[in-house]
Amino acid sequence: MFFFLCMFSITDLVLSTSTLPRMLCLFWLGAHDIAFDACLTQMFFIHSFTAMESGFFLAMAIGFVAIGHPLRHSTILTHACITIMGIIVVIRWVAFFSPHPILLKQLPCCRTRIIAHTYCEFMAVVKLACMDTGATKSYILSMASVIGPCDAVLVAISYAFILRSEFRLPSQEASFKAMGTCGSHVCVILVFYSTAGFSIFTHRFGKHIPAHIHIFIANMYFSVPPFLNPIMYGVRTKKIREHVLRTLMVKVV
Repeated sequence: MFFFLCMFSITDLVLSTSTLPRMLCLFWLGAHDIAFDACLTQMFFIHSFTAMESGFFLAMAIGFVAIGHPLRHSTILTHACITIMGIIVVIRWVAFFSPHPILLKQLPCCRTRIIAHTYCEFMAVVKLACMDTGATKSYILSMASVIGPCDAVLVAISYAFILRSEFRLPSQEASFKAMGTCGSHVCVILVFYSTAGFSIFTHRFGKHIPAHIHIFIANMYFSVPPFLNPIMYGVRTKKIREHVLRTLMVKVV
């Protein structure tokens, strides 16, 4: 569990530092300008680490399924197994999202260089190009439409197995406690996939959705989950909570 939480926290830190400082500069200091190369770098980190976070959600869900087999838990979730899952998530990130900045770098931009977002969103930057970008849009939307929903479906199936295991617990108190923990995880996952799905399918089908609604949901997508994840996966984890309290505790003489 702590291996998963470590990978998950790194992903959240990268996503937060890629978006929130720039948002604060925009709203507080009125800093509207960003270099094109910096925009491409930000976009690469945002989209690639979002895919990594989705992959880690799936890996954690698969790991939690093993809890239903306590006698075989240590043999199912070995260090090698967790390492392999982490490597697969990273390889998927590199394979699918490295072409993002390369594709955009080759597009000529002869229109306005203003995008209606607080961060460099891929589809918003693509619209600046003065050539046909149908193939580029189709590639990116296809990748997002395949990876996101597939991860979401597999996470849902994993949590269905988790709930089935929880209902079989001999103690009703233990069952309620496990369901409370599982319920908080599901809430965070729903926020992540619902906002991400809204953004993806708005680009493909939601031509008549007002732009300010799309921008608001996109900002929630990058600000709410990183805020909730430390609470749900950190504060609610007993060992982490106790260690933090011991670290912060000041001895009064």
